[in-house]
Amino acid sequence: MTDLLPTAPETFPDETLSFALAGPAGKLECEAKPATEGHRHAVAVICHPLSTDGGSMHNKVVTMIERSLRESGVDTVIFNFRSVGRSEGAFDSGHGESDDLAAVVAWARKVRPGAKLWLAGFSFGSYVTLRNAVALGADGLISIAPPAAGRGWDFAPIELPACPWLVVMGDADEIVEPQAVYDWVDSLPEDKRPELVKMEETSHFFHRRLMDLRGVIKHAVKDWPPVPAPVGA
Repeated sequence: MTDLLPTAPETFPDETLSFALAGPAGKLECEAKPATEGHRHAVAVICHPLSTDGGSMHNKVVTMIERSLRESGVDTVIFNFRSVGRSEGAFDSGHGESDDLAAVVAWARKVRPGAKLWLAGFSFGSYVTLRNAVALGADGLISIAPPAAGRGWDFAPIELPACPWLVVMGDADEIVEPQAVYDWVDSLPEDKRPELVKMEETSHFFHRRLMDLRGVIKHAVKDWPPVPAPVGA
């Protein structure tokens, strides 16, 4: 089915475009969208939740992250990890998915040369982006409901980025233990500690709180470099 998608373009599209990118385990289903308000010399690659639990690039939290960043002047790329949707390959517990992310980032850098790279992820996607943020040279990082305890994801050996970093956690999350995430953030070196936003009465999938999540993201990133270009520039 991936053959029905056009191949990856040589320039960043000026309107929404779905395409197939050659990945390390086969084709990856991707979708690129330009910023809708203002413009920064930045591109964000966003990763979805756990593939084996039905996660995909069309998850509502992923699409809200995407919307928030596009409204903040940032071009975005979402994609399906291997084995999801029209992406080929088999689930690989974060290892192969890291290679998938690297392939998408390489394309984004090719078509947006010199742009700052922001990485964002929800749940499992936040694990994949965090574990690769330093290696990929991320200039900004957004982690939504990171599974910092349990579910088999080991955050302890991850090299922490020095870039601006936002962590958003719902205090009523039924999948990721909120206090474990708060404790993990508190345990990090002060100079690497992210901005932590605790959202009250908020579940793992941000039911009825997606617009609040949008506001949190837009507020947090408004002063991240690069700041929006002046009007008329």
